[in-house]
Amino acid sequence: MAIVHSTDSTFTEDIAEGVVLVDFWATWCGPCKMIAPVLEELDTDLAGKAKIVKVDVDQNQQTAAQFGIMSIPTLLVFKDGEPVDKTVGFQPKEALAELLAKHA
Repeated sequence: MAIVHSTDSTFTEDIAEGVVLVDFWATWCGPCKMIAPVLEELDTDLAGKAKIVKVDVDQNQQTAAQFGIMSIPTLLVFKDGEPVDKTVGFQPKEALAELLAKHA
């Protein structure tokens, strides 16, 4: 499954089903750039088990505001459209896999 780049208008639909890890990020953010390859790997590992969605906070301020995103990267875990977990800052792949496994 490919990583989904979500927008204010598609976000609700993008997180509606199953377990979804949402990465709130921005192009100018150093730790966001560091976590991008980790998310790519995780996406391959989790194919079919969970979906990864990225939201650029500069271009989608409505969604970022809705979830009170104050610092990036912020990663929220959604299950069937409801937020169930959160982590802020760079995380190693193992930590993110563990976070998702709790909700799978």
